[in-house]
Amino acid sequence: MLTNYLKIAWRNLRREKGFATINIVGLAVGMAATMLLLQYVSVERSYDQFHRNADRIVRVTSQRHEHGIMASQWAGGPFASGNHLKAAFPEVADYVKLYGLPRRVLAVQRREFRVEKGMYATPSFFNVFSFPLVEGNPQTALTEPMTGVLSVSLAKRLFGSANPVGQLVRLERETPIRITGIFADFPKNSHLQADYLLSLSTFETLNNPKKEPDKSLDNAWTWDGCLTYLLLKPGADRQALASKLPAFTVGQNQRDPKTGDGLSLHLQPLTDIHLYSHLLYEAGPNGDGNAVYVLLCVALFIIGIAWINYVNLATARAISRAKEVGVRKAVGSHRSQLIGQFMIESALLNLIAVGGAFALITAALPLFNQFTDQQLTYDFVTSGRFWLGLGVMYAIGTVLSGLYPAFVLSGFKPVAVLKSGLAGFREGIALRKSLVVVQFSASVFLLVATITVFRQLQFMRSQNLGVAIDQTMVLSRPVDDSTRAGRMKAFKTYLRTESGVRQLTVSSTVPGEKVEFVAGGLRLFGRPNEEGKQYRIINTDYDFINTYGLKLVAGRNFDSALGEKDAVIFNRTALRQLGFTDPAKAIGQQIDFWDEKLTIVGVIDNFHQQSPREAYDPLILRLNPTIAGPISIKLAGSESTRMVGVIRQAWQRFFPTDPFEFSFLDEQYDRQYRADDRFGQLFGFFTLLAVLVSCLGLLGLVTFTAQQRKKEIGVRKVLGASVTSIVALLSRDFLKLVFIAIVVASPIAWYAMHQWLQDFAYRIDISWWIFALAGLLAVGIALLTVSFQSIKAALVNPVKSLRSE
Repeated sequence: MLTNYLKIAWRNLRREKGFATINIVGLAVGMAATMLLLQYVSVERSYDQFHRNADRIVRVTSQRHEHGIMASQWAGGPFASGNHLKAAFPEVADYVKLYGLPRRVLAVQRREFRVEKGMYATPSFFNVFSFPLVEGNPQTALTEPMTGVLSVSLAKRLFGSANPVGQLVRLERETPIRITGIFADFPKNSHLQADYLLSLSTFETLNNPKKEPDKSLDNAWTWDGCLTYLLLKPGADRQALASKLPAFTVGQNQRDPKTGDGLSLHLQPLTDIHLYSHLLYEAGPNGDGNAVYVLLCVALFIIGIAWINYVNLATARAISRAKEVGVRKAVGSHRSQLIGQFMIESALLNLIAVGGAFALITAALPLFNQFTDQQLTYDFVTSGRFWLGLGVMYAIGTVLSGLYPAFVLSGFKPVAVLKSGLAGFREGIALRKSLVVVQFSASVFLLVATITVFRQLQFMRSQNLGVAIDQTMVLSRPVDDSTRAGRMKAFKTYLRTESGVRQLTVSSTVPGEKVEFVAGGLRLFGRPNEEGKQYRIINTDYDFINTYGLKLVAGRNFDSALGEKDAVIFNRTALRQLGFTDPAKAIGQQIDFWDEKLTIVGVIDNFHQQSPREAYDPLILRLNPTIAGPISIKLAGSESTRMVGVIRQAWQRFFPTDPFEFSFLDEQYDRQYRADDRFGQLFGFFTLLAVLVSCLGLLGLVTFTAQQRKKEIGVRKVLGASVTSIVALLSRDFLKLVFIAIVVASPIAWYAMHQWLQDFAYRIDISWWIFALAGLLAVGIALLTVSFQSIKAALVNPVKSLRSE
């Protein structure tokens, strides 16, 4: 029986090659696109799931409130929170404190290596997290001061094949660190990434060598920036613990019980961090949960459209198979046998589509990796989850796309269909029309979304940044040892003699980077503590404003001739936060900066320190002539190529043992847009696929309609109908459905894109013409699809259509 079903199914596919091809191509493209997007979503959602106790680990995030308003949100918080939380709550089994180390130089004997990422960590690190220590004792590796552990990759880089355990490395040339272990490289799907870990007691020793209790990190409630993770006991209720934290911070005198001002602590599940956390002092760049789920919806749209194509074409072709069903029933076939026959046809067609989808996935994977900036490999072939996903999609597709047509076809009454072939089939028309509306509603929605996404990305790139980033070369800072300040002064003096150097400056951060120095409690000198607020701080030398072309709106720039060291410059947003609306009135005012008296000497216009996705921060430029940080050099445009070599030679002269590393700021700034650009490209590409799959289905329906009405078309042509009128006849019904789809999709698309745009501080308005353009594109695409087959049918010689009559 099964063999017979398969033979008949295969014959039907071969006899109806055109419709079979449309269905197979649509399903294969839909399955391939969906599986690729599901692979991407799966990787993004897999972050930190590998930890043995992932469901019991939470991160303690913090907020600072001033005057009833949240002033800042931190991925970490005070150094004191971890140990005090463990002491206060029995639900906490253990905790980890981490403090980031940006790129530093590690020296082994006389060789020096610049290392990108390190962290200070408490001894419990390997107990709470499931990062394996391949050499050393995980219980004691991070206990002693001046000790640390290396990743396998870094150990090989520093020591080659030798065992580094027990060996010494020097941090920034001057701090000896004894290696106590080697850990396996962190997986790529971890939000924590580090090349080495130093014991937190090392940080304590360097910052509090006399071990003064009031300076202990365990009591540091006002020093934010420490990432704290809690391991909860089995069965502990995270929400119940979180509800106790407000009273806890009040008890620690860190929160005002009446106003809520001060510190508030919150618990964030470990597995939510990568997709849903974008706070100050994140351990690294995170993903975008909204973008991930938008792409997941696009994947479901594509495969849904492909399944709708099959249902539409199968029910439409039911007319041509009505007599086949009638004959089968007349000779004794049961309805269950007919359903089985049509389900086998659906299963065979979907199986061929699965093979096509697998071939498309294999071919498209390298291009997909470029789009997503991921490293998906062909290892998915051996992944049970991949084949399970493809199998589930095959099963769902077979049932959903095959079941309804099977019941419709098998339900024909033999006497009626053998007599007229058409009786009792009017109900299928309404379903097909509804499904076409659903298809094109999805397509119009995606077109509106794509236009909106690309307009927003274009809008951000076209904004006036208020800061000159072109022709700016940025050098990584040299090692901050005891000789750095003197050598830096000589280096700057030397470069200023070069004609190709227009300006240069040293600062704690450069445009395009998040300003992570946040100072709270700043206020006008002599005002009460309650008026203190938080500001972002950039430490700079005298030349930051001139190098970056910032606009002074009041006062003056820093002046080296005055020998000043206690000067600050506010941006407009910071000035309004301080209580001034007129910049001129703020000049000469003094502020209390952590018990230091600093004078406001100037006010600059707001500028985009980060991309226009972010709002203007209240920003203060604080003068620090000897600041250790990246060096920004503004080059003369005609000499930029030559000056790279000149600057390299100067660096090797003044910093002979430091690696010479540089980038151009416009390229560095542009990296902020990459995630949004990738999202836009992915969204646009898969929207195109969805529209193409919709058009395939529409083409199939028009082709079938033309075949069914070929005699009517022949009669009309004999009676004098023009090609244009016949095309209009065939197109009219389909275009009506497309117009209905535009009406249905537009309000849904407006709401969805309005919500998406809320993530941008500076955003476009969703104009009416976006919907008009999307509708015009949908109508144009549908009209082209319909007209292609309609014109072909209208040009057929009516003699061929009517000769059998």
